[in-house]
Amino acid sequence: MRGAHYWARKLQERGFTVKLIAPQFVKPYVQSNKNDANDAEAICEAMSRPKMRFVAVKTVEQQDIQAVHRIRGGLIEQRTAKGNQIRGLVSEYGLVAPRQLIQLRRAVVLWLEDAGNGLSERFRRLLKGLWCDLQLLDERVAELDREIALIAHSDPAPDGCNSFAESDRHCHGAGSGSGRRQQFANGRQMAAALGLTPKQHSSGGKERRLGISKRGDAYLRTV
Repeated sequence: MRGAHYWARKLQERGFTVKLIAPQFVKPYVQSNKNDANDAEAICEAMSRPKMRFVAVKTVEQQDIQAVHRIRGGLIEQRTAKGNQIRGLVSEYGLVAPRQLIQLRRAVVLWLEDAGNGLSERFRRLLKGLWCDLQLLDERVAELDREIALIAHSDPAPDGCNSFAESDRHCHGAGSGSGRRQQFANGRQMAAALGLTPKQHSSGGKERRLGISKRGDAYLRTV
């Protein structure tokens, strides 16, 4: 199944005007059980709303950039899981692992070199394998960090961020891309769309501010 941005580009090449809507903006208009007919009806209803916000169609270059960030995010998760696995295993041998990853790297080297810490030869081999896995993940993350730095350096846009979209994991947009930032009247509206402003629960003229809403994409807020 090809993605929405792929089909949007193909339709634009044939002269069609394409508007993409984030799924969370369509869901409230689904009247009954989910099926193709009800989904189509909900999409038509959602797009007719005068204040509906649409997702900018990504260029191939923008999708390349998004892929870099998505892959890096996945590697970070794998690296965190690998560190937690090492901590859990060595704790059964009476070794206390530091929580910070940079200190864990140093500790693993010392454990492997210390012949009197009670680790068996078999577990030392296993721990060395985990250490190699962790180093490989570090190298892959560093490789993508260099790729992101190169993208940021070559981006002609003054703010380095041309495209904002719901559920999109990229910050540095292509200079030729149409900016989603143009759909926001000011920075406050964009911050609200990214989940950087408090939620509201107001009624009867009384305003009640809650915690940060964290709407949109977590990785986009991170970058």
